[in-house]
Amino acid sequence: MDRSQLDAEVAGLLKDYPVVVTTLVGWGDMDANAHVNNVMYFRYIEHARLHYFREFGFSRTQQDSGVGPILAWADCRFRRPLAYPDTISIGTRVIEIEDDRFMMEAIVVSHKLKDVAAIGKQKLVAYDYGQNQKASLPPGFRQEVEEFERKALGT
Repeated sequence: MDRSQLDAEVAGLLKDYPVVVTTLVGWGDMDANAHVNNVMYFRYIEHARLHYFREFGFSRTQQDSGVGPILAWADCRFRRPLAYPDTISIGTRVIEIEDDRFMMEAIVVSHKLKDVAAIGKQKLVAYDYGQNQKASLPPGFRQEVEEFERKALGT
């Protein structure tokens, strides 16, 4: 689903997130308590993070430098329970960049509830996959991310 096809309330919640992925909540995503299992939120966020990487062109960056992201930690604040059936949109953005790591934030928005169901953060470390060790982010990474997000948000 294209961002322009989102309900106005849902779109408003996602307006500050340059990459948005929309997907269905599956019946199998729920647990015995008839709400989406907490593990699924991490999967939804992972799906959006990987979509961000694809749109940003991280594979090109990794191919050119040998350095790519590796997940150091992730957390999630559960605000509203999700349940089948529902459609969710997950917005993601980079919120902090250091020399060798960056922090991403994601929100999971329920179309049925028209509200944020969860907020997650992930710290990703630059990793040299050829040398099997932590590395510095490639030169110009900060500027590339800022430009990518400005362009995606139309600002």
